Amino acid sequence: MSVSEMEDVSSIRLTFQHFSWIDYTVFVIMLAVCGGIGVYFGFIKKQSSPQEYLMGGRNMKLIPVCFSLVASYISGISLLGTPTELYIYGTAYVFTLIGALIMSIVITTTFIPVFHELQLTSAYEYLELRYDKRLRVFGSVLFSVYLMAWLPIVIYVPALAFNQVTGVNIHIVSPIVCLVCIFYTCVGGLKAVVWTDVIQTIIMIGAMILVIIKGTIIVGGFQEVLDKNWKSSRLQFPSFNFDFTERHSIWSVTIGSTFYWIGNIAVNQSMMQRFLALSDLKMSIRAVWGFLCGVFFIVFICGYSGLLAYARYHDCDPLNSKLALAKDQLLPVLVMDVLGDWQGMPGIFVAGVFSAALSSLSTGLNSMAAVVLEDFWKPFFRKLSHRETQILIRAVVVILGCICVGLVFVVEKLGSVLQLTMSLSSASMGPLVGIFLMGLFLPFIDGASALSGGVLGLISAWWVAAQSQLAQARGHLTFEEKVRYTTNCTYTFPSPVEKEPVELYVPNIE
Repeated sequence: MSVSEMEDVSSIRLTFQHFSWIDYTVFVIMLAVCGGIGVYFGFIKKQSSPQEYLMGGRNMKLIPVCFSLVASYISGISLLGTPTELYIYGTAYVFTLIGALIMSIVITTTFIPVFHELQLTSAYEYLELRYDKRLRVFGSVLFSVYLMAWLPIVIYVPALAFNQVTGVNIHIVSPIVCLVCIFYTCVGGLKAVVWTDVIQTIIMIGAMILVIIKGTIIVGGFQEVLDKNWKSSRLQFPSFNFDFTERHSIWSVTIGSTFYWIGNIAVNQSMMQRFLALSDLKMSIRAVWGFLCGVFFIVFICGYSGLLAYARYHDCDPLNSKLALAKDQLLPVLVMDVLGDWQGMPGIFVAGVFSAALSSLSTGLNSMAAVVLEDFWKPFFRKLSHRETQILIRAVVVILGCICVGLVFVVEKLGSVLQLTMSLSSASMGPLVGIFLMGLFLPFIDGASALSGGVLGLISAWWVAAQSQLAQARGHLTFEEKVRYTTNCTYTFPSPVEKEPVELYVPNIE
C-alpha cells in the first residue's frame, strides 16, 4: 500500500472511539449498583452511631475488607500507569513488590498490634498519645495535603481513558461519576465503601483478565509475548548501581520502596482505617497478607498487559505515532484494538478503570471524615451531639468531594507540573513515616524533637523532590527508555519534532 493510500492516524483514532449503547449500559449499571449499595446502608440498614459510620462497628468481615484494601490502593493511576511503565522502561518496576513484602512484615509486627490495642479511629491519635497534640495535628495536616493533592489526579486519569474510548469530554464524565461516589460514601459510610469496593474489584480484575486473554491469543500466545519482550530487553532485573539517578536500582526497589509502602499503608488513614475496622488483631494481620496477595496479583496482570502491548505494537508504537495522545492512554488503545469488536467489553473495561478510581475516592473521603472529626474537631472544640456528629462527617464528605471534582479541572491545566505535584505530595508522607517509627522504636525522643525533625525532613524531602522534577523538566535528568519502532505502521502520522524522535534510540545489535 502506498503512503497516499494509507489512512491518517486521526482517522484510526476515531475508529477506536466507538462506545455502543451496550457499553454505556454496562457503565451505567456499575454506577447504579454502587449507588444502590449506598442507599441500602444509608436508608435501609442504617448506621446507629458515628463509630459504625466510620469504622463499620469494628466488626467488618475479613474477605470484603481485603477486597476493599486492594481496590482503594490500586487506583486508576496504577491500572493505567503500570502497563505504560513496563512498556516504556521494562520489568524492573515489578520488583518494588519486594518492598511491599517487607512492609507487610513490619506493620504486622509493630504498627497494627499497637494501633489495635489502643482502639484508634484515626491513626494520628497515636501521635498525641506518644508525643503531644502538636504532632497529631502535624501528621493529620500532612495526610490531608497528600490526599487532597492525590484524589483529583485519581479522578482525572480514568477520565482520560473514558475520553479515549468514547470521545466524551472529561468535563462531563468526571462530575457525574464523582457525584455518584460522593452520594454513596456520604449516606452509606464505611460499610457502603467496603461493599462497593468488592463489586469494583471484581469488575476491575475481570476487565484486565479479558484484555490479556484475548490479546495474548491475537499476538500468537504467551511465548510470543515473552519472546518479543526478551528481544527488546524489557524483561530485566533492577540494576545494582549505586547511582541515585537510576530509575529502578536494587536499592530503590528494596529500601526505597519499603519506606514508600509503609508511608502509603501503615501511616495512611485511608488504609489503616480498614485494618482497625476488623474485630481482632488476628483478623487484621490476615487482612494485611490478603491485601498483599491481591496487590501482587493485580500488579502482575497490569504489568503483563504492558508486555502484551509491546508484543502487539512492537513495530508500530502508538505513542510515537500519536495514536495514543497521552502515555496513560496506551492501555485504552490496546483495549479498543483487542476488544473493540465485542460489544459491551469496552464498557466493562471503562467500568473497571473507573471502579479503581471510585474505590480510591470513596475511601479517601471516608478517611478524611474520620480525620476531621477525630483530629481537627474533637481536640479543640466542644463535644458534639450524636446528630451534630452525623451532620459534620457527612458534610465533610460532600464538601471535600466537591472540592476534588473542582480540582480535576485544575489538574487538567497543570501539564508538566502534574508530576511535580504528585512528587511533592508523596514527599509529605516520608517525614510522617519517620515520626511514627521514632515513636515506636525510640522511646527517648520527645515531642519537640520529633516535630523539629519532621519539619526539617519535610523541607528536605520537598527540596529533593522539586530538584528532581526540575532536572527532568530541563532535560538534565533522563531515564533510558526501551526502543520503540514505527517502521510498519499501516497509517500515516505527523513527523515527530526533534525532541520526540520516532525511535528513542537504536540499540547495538550484534
